[in-house]
Amino acid sequence: MSAVFASVGFAPLLPLWLLAILGLAALVLCGWSLLNRSKGAIFRLTALAVVLLWLAGPQRYHEQRRPLPQTALLVVDQSPSMALGQRAAIARQAADALAHAKVPGLNIRTVTVRGNGHEGTRLFEALEQAAADIPAAQFAGTMMITDGEIADVPSALPDRLHPTQENGRHTTLPLHVLLTASGEEKDRKLSILEAPPYAIAGQTAKLRVQVDDMGPGTHPGTPADLTVRINGETPRQIQVLSGTPQDITVPVTQPGPLLVSLSVSALGGEASQLNNQTVAHITGIRDRLKVLLISGTPNQGERVWRRLLKADPSVDLIHFTILRPPEKDDGTPLSDLALIAFPVRELFQEKINQFDLIILDGFENRHILPHSYLENIASFVRRGGGLLLTAGPEFIGPGSLQDTPVGDVLPAHVPPDQSNMLISRFRPTLTDTGRRHPVTASLPGAPKTATEADALNSSSAIPGMWGPWYRALRPDSTHGEVLMSGPQNSPLLVLDRVEQGRIALLLSDQIWLWSRGEDGGGPQAELLRRISHWLMKEPELEEEQLSANIAANTLEVSRRSIGTPAATSITLTAPSGQEQTVALHTTDQEGTQVAHIPVTESGIWRVSDGTHTTYAAPEQDNTRELADLRTTATRVADMVKMTGGGIFWLGDAPSTAHIPTPRMATSGALSGTDWLAFAQRNAHVVTGRTPIPLIPAPLAMLLALALLFAAWWREGRAG
Repeated sequence: MSAVFASVGFAPLLPLWLLAILGLAALVLCGWSLLNRSKGAIFRLTALAVVLLWLAGPQRYHEQRRPLPQTALLVVDQSPSMALGQRAAIARQAADALAHAKVPGLNIRTVTVRGNGHEGTRLFEALEQAAADIPAAQFAGTMMITDGEIADVPSALPDRLHPTQENGRHTTLPLHVLLTASGEEKDRKLSILEAPPYAIAGQTAKLRVQVDDMGPGTHPGTPADLTVRINGETPRQIQVLSGTPQDITVPVTQPGPLLVSLSVSALGGEASQLNNQTVAHITGIRDRLKVLLISGTPNQGERVWRRLLKADPSVDLIHFTILRPPEKDDGTPLSDLALIAFPVRELFQEKINQFDLIILDGFENRHILPHSYLENIASFVRRGGGLLLTAGPEFIGPGSLQDTPVGDVLPAHVPPDQSNMLISRFRPTLTDTGRRHPVTASLPGAPKTATEADALNSSSAIPGMWGPWYRALRPDSTHGEVLMSGPQNSPLLVLDRVEQGRIALLLSDQIWLWSRGEDGGGPQAELLRRISHWLMKEPELEEEQLSANIAANTLEVSRRSIGTPAATSITLTAPSGQEQTVALHTTDQEGTQVAHIPVTESGIWRVSDGTHTTYAAPEQDNTRELADLRTTATRVADMVKMTGGGIFWLGDAPSTAHIPTPRMATSGALSGTDWLAFAQRNAHVVTGRTPIPLIPAPLAMLLALALLFAAWWREGRAG
């Protein structure tokens, strides 16, 4: 279709310089005539002007223009909140109908916005990007199919919806919003305002939560029931008021992860209960751990122990070294002895139960501790304390702890014979149990077998391998778990449980060589740290352990055992109470079995292997996408009004009945009850130009002659 438009131009019949000379000559002649008061001078001047205008070639150009189709964007919201209910299906049907609508002179381009949920739904950002390659004169406006939860609604009209015309005048392009519901919806949201990541075991942790009601008919102060469940245990209910922060306390009964599940009662008619529940992750930690370190005599390992324990800010260390045994009497006056009296009674009777761990490093009794105090140490272990001994030559001497009540809880016995003191170069190695036990498993540089260790004993330093020791004791009996072996494959590190307590015995006093880098050294600090934390019952170092973790909508269960696994499957209980049995699969890591299960419900999952029970829950989802799950027009209503567009409700189920019909409009409103429109912007390209003289030659000749005749007539009358 062609349209004819006109414009004016000139096509001179003579060169411009010649026209200028003729015009100047005409002015001179006319000026001379006027000075002489010639009666026809005006008519002659006009006649010359007509001739000069004709010679200038004035023309009218007729342009043939072809209209260009306009482009409207259809932005379809497919963010996570659109997965609720029938929203996605409603949006797909509306998008399909609008994308295939036949509107003369209008192209509809579809843009899909998915989003990751963390930054919210960003439809206006997608609008700017998609419209960047559309010529401004051809952009007609935008349609958005969404639930209205748009995170990037600007405060002013975007440039693309408020372009500048060629004449400098601003115009507004319509924004039409189609919402996936039949009207404004309601929603209730539960938020954790404050939650400590750590809490002291044996105390309580305080959480601050808030319930918010949004949508028509809601108001602050509405009562709601808050359900609190800790690690899947029996829930308790608390009444709260919407719009008001609420403090709740939860008991932290033991060290380790604590899952606090929170859920609030539903709001009548709300869009979704997905954000009515959440989970707080709290890790229970021990208070300041009190460690008593007694060194029998000054030795090379003292500094190692102090550096290790002082480096841990959660440890309170009390350290005594026995410099002078009680029976020693060399005549030195007491006033000259700059020594502190060993507080035997205070440590081993009055305050022994205040310690979490006692370390006896090369301790030889030599009448330092009475029989009753040694019984207190054994009782300390049985009641739940931890005891670590490093044994050297004193262990088979006359003051050996083996011959005291402490010997009743020791996990190994060494006969008091010097032949059981093995003095030779050897590299410590892990036993089969040691390669599975969390205290020694995955220690860097460990020889994998005793044969390999023996082969390395005669070698010099080897990068990545443990350095040698030179002295160890050979026991004749052990009980508990032997994790490391020494020369002649004799036990070197033995761990054991004694009633409620734990004990560790290192049958060598030369672990300090590793800290000196002897032939490459070894993981001395890490090994001692693990032994100490195992003695203090660190959950991560338990031999038999069942753990579970949820990430990327997958529940990963790990079962670790230092022996033959007692269970090949686990019982999984979903938050809804539904149970299922899941098989465990072996891994490359010795003693470890795993299972991976898709997570289909939010909340706390319970995992049990018949002996151990653990819990898992996904991390709290604080994404903007779940902050408000309503379908609402409140966020975009002002923007739509500024552009002259319309808001349309598509209903609660897929249907074509509520989908508006797109059209082009030349003037007037841009939306109705069942239609939406885009203004015609007259975008075009020029296909041709036809020149038409404004003063044809015959007309110019007649006018010039008529004016000259009028000048002759005027002069004749004057005569």
